[in-house]
Amino acid sequence: MALPAIAAYPLPSAEELPANRVSWTVDPARAVLLVHDLQHHFLSAFPAGEQPLTGLLANTARLLAEFRRLGVPVVYSAQRGGQTPEERGLQLDFWGPGVADDPEALAVPKSVAPENGDTVLTKWKYSAFARTDLEALLRGLGRDQLVVVGVYAHIGVLMSACDAWSRDIQAFVVADAVADFSREDHDMALRWAAGRCAVVTTTDTLLKEV
Repeated sequence: MALPAIAAYPLPSAEELPANRVSWTVDPARAVLLVHDLQHHFLSAFPAGEQPLTGLLANTARLLAEFRRLGVPVVYSAQRGGQTPEERGLQLDFWGPGVADDPEALAVPKSVAPENGDTVLTKWKYSAFARTDLEALLRGLGRDQLVVVGVYAHIGVLMSACDAWSRDIQAFVVADAVADFSREDHDMALRWAAGRCAVVTTTDTLLKEV
């Protein structure tokens, strides 16, 4: 039940994105940026130095730089190593014991790592809202938009976006700042998000909006 070995694939371009059902736009005064599970444990499944990993990290770094400049709060979700079977719950059945208590495996790459002032939430389930203070954090900041980047698109990214929708928080999935097990899984996640719970956009488009 280890993570699959992921073959290189190109990230989608703006011309390849699905049609969005809604026309929300990101407002820096309303938004929070969620950097979802960008830990070495999860990224090690991708071929180093190739797409989609290189684009995922580069585009996430661009968004982090601009959002921090604009004063947009940044939240990281990160799984804890060495979880007990009770903490894993049903994830144990699907994915095994999870990441070991290894600081290197649990770390975020330096180019996209948390900085002073960012929030890091311990993540327990697919959705970054499950058993965390993410919703309370957004409400406390008076913010109702969540921009999501990270891995994996059809699992935690999609579930977090859908969970945001369930809480009347507008979600934005950045198509070229997420990555997945395959391009097929990646595209499926974008189609579902665009049609059911979020706006799917690109890094360039988002940076022009804000």
